[in-house]
Amino acid sequence: LSKMTGYRVLAINRGEKEKFLTVKVEAPDAQILSALCRTMIRREDSPVSAVLKDAIVDGYNRLIAPAIERDIRNELTEKAQSGAINVFGRNLKQLLMQPPIKGQTVLGWDPAFRTGCKLAVVDAMGKVLDTVVVYPTAPQCKVAEAKKTVHDLIRKYHVTLISVGNGTASRESEQVITELLKEIPEKVSYVIVNEAGASVYSASKLATEEFPEFDVGQRSAASIARRLQDPLAELVKIEPKAIGVGQYQHDMNQKKLEETLHGVVEDCVNRVGVDLNTASFSLLSYISGISRTVAKNIVAYREANGRFHTREELKKVPKLGPKAFLQCAGFLRIPGGDNPLDNTGVHPESYEAAGRLLSRMGYEKTQIGEKGGCHLKKQIRDMDALAEELQVGALTLQDIVDELEKPGRDPRNDMPKPILRTDVLGMKDLKEGMVLKGTVRNVIDFGAFVDIGVHQDGLVHISQMSDKYIKHPLEVVSVGDVIDVQVLGVDMNKKRIQLTMKIK
Repeated sequence: LSKMTGYRVLAINRGEKEKFLTVKVEAPDAQILSALCRTMIRREDSPVSAVLKDAIVDGYNRLIAPAIERDIRNELTEKAQSGAINVFGRNLKQLLMQPPIKGQTVLGWDPAFRTGCKLAVVDAMGKVLDTVVVYPTAPQCKVAEAKKTVHDLIRKYHVTLISVGNGTASRESEQVITELLKEIPEKVSYVIVNEAGASVYSASKLATEEFPEFDVGQRSAASIARRLQDPLAELVKIEPKAIGVGQYQHDMNQKKLEETLHGVVEDCVNRVGVDLNTASFSLLSYISGISRTVAKNIVAYREANGRFHTREELKKVPKLGPKAFLQCAGFLRIPGGDNPLDNTGVHPESYEAAGRLLSRMGYEKTQIGEKGGCHLKKQIRDMDALAEELQVGALTLQDIVDELEKPGRDPRNDMPKPILRTDVLGMKDLKEGMVLKGTVRNVIDFGAFVDIGVHQDGLVHISQMSDKYIKHPLEVVSVGDVIDVQVLGVDMNKKRIQLTMKIK
């Protein structure tokens, strides 16, 4: 039992819950009863030994054995749930930390059959420029009309990227898109985006407030486009549990799952930082020290008074006290503000030290973020001595130097970029031994599901991930990773693709 994997425990529990399985822990009852009798019955020839023996057997069968079984099952379940929640959290973190695709006008495509495919054109700043519905899929099959509409949108708004949701009718939509891209002169690529939670968001109160004039499908298409432009800013609008990058999430302690996932989102948002003048209420509410009420007040203040010019202006926001300011200020950025330090991760408490450091090295504040930049590390020979001179801790000084050298640096830029496609493959095109590039969509205890661009994610089993022994797939891959895989086998009937990372 101690060697039993977490996903097997959860699978057994679900089978029992659905009444497909009857589960029992088999124990060596005869040996246990023998040991209990030896402990409890001092003398075999005692006149009460038979009564004691019956009492021991009855007590074990009726009370002790069921209690031990419950304890064992509870312990196994708790351990399995804890592992699954941890995997969910790590997968969510990787998904939120996917690099944004900036400076491009994106066409969001929410595929469907009967109700038509909803399209939304979103400019580089995330503003929705146009929405339309096309019917290239069954039952209407108006392919030529749909192609013309999409091409018109591409020309009118200079669309360079199409973001396609991976839900129902995604494959049929992708076929239409790839045909169109071959026919038109414009250079346009497309990306298949995980649309999990888009329908939840589009029907939410938040989406209704953001797009009051749009219907559910148009909101969903806009969300799919924005997910490509800035995954973090868009995904925070959705309940983390609805994003669906875990396993057996409905079978675990919901309160613990919610707390863990909320902590992951909060950590990601604070690590990246947000633009105080453009951040949505959802994004601001995850910043350390900012409650949902204060986030609403920041947005209301911004709408009433225009953009923030300095971090100090935050103190004028209702209900944002001195303690909250100290907690949140370092995570809020103001590009193009009055003080260049406001667009860095340097906390206002360290502004004086940062100013003294710049003067000491012969720089002006205005040089922060300029092309030439501040090359401080090359000039500092003894960090500890300089920290003492500036009256700050060595670690604080190190952080200040890092921020001044690369102000507003986005840690997401270090992550693998999404794969841009112009052509489509089908399962029938896959051949054993074929090597492809794919994006890891989900990581579970026994392997990882990889999107190789054929509408059916392939499975890389844990045994096919490395020549070395690994305890968990997360030691090798994470959600969002772009990896090379080789096709091991394709089962068209069961729609299963077996992949390996051990490429021959």
